[in-house]
Amino acid sequence: MWNPHNHCCGNGLIKEFYIVTHTEATHHIQGIVGGWYDSELTENGKADAILCAGRLKELGLDGTPVVTSDLKRAIQTGQAISNVLKGTLSLDARLREMSYGEAEGKPQDWLDSRIIPHDNENRLDHSIVIGSETRREFAARLFNVMHELSSSNDKLIICTHGFALTFLIASWIKMPIESVGYVNFKVKPGSVTYLNEDDLFKSRAVVYLGDVRHLNP
Repeated sequence: MWNPHNHCCGNGLIKEFYIVTHTEATHHIQGIVGGWYDSELTENGKADAILCAGRLKELGLDGTPVVTSDLKRAIQTGQAISNVLKGTLSLDARLREMSYGEAEGKPQDWLDSRIIPHDNENRLDHSIVIGSETRREFAARLFNVMHELSSSNDKLIICTHGFALTFLIASWIKMPIESVGYVNFKVKPGSVTYLNEDDLFKSRAVVYLGDVRHLNP
């Protein structure tokens, strides 16, 4: 059977990144806005974090460094992975989810009622509510951290948030920031996304996106 982790265009892979979205957190089940609101993992989320770690171990990632958002739910997921793989764990606040300003910690319905589609306007510089990041600000933050991490590491596990993953991928494939107004790679909590770069053409691939087969149904 073809194994994407052994397949490449040249003599080998020179960069491999695994992006894990944090597992189920309290704000998911409470129906409140996440963003920078510092929710924690639920008991189910803690169990799923162990399953994520087991999947990464199956992929032969023992000892691989883990870098995570500095919000509790991401740290808890990253720590579970680091404990199993015996890799170093570091925090980077730039891997946080989008900031929703005054909406954070409020009911999701409160935010949803204030979201106005901007199909024919500037989708990058619109702020949904007071204090929230624009998509341009959010994307620029994640583009910067992904560029830095991919320049200084050959193999890394990145633990982040669901919407943040979209812009890490956009940065990886060198999508112009002016083009991210419509992009959204939707994934589930506890998903694993695998990115690599080959040693011949330096082509960057999204080998698989949002895999959750390791989680309990």
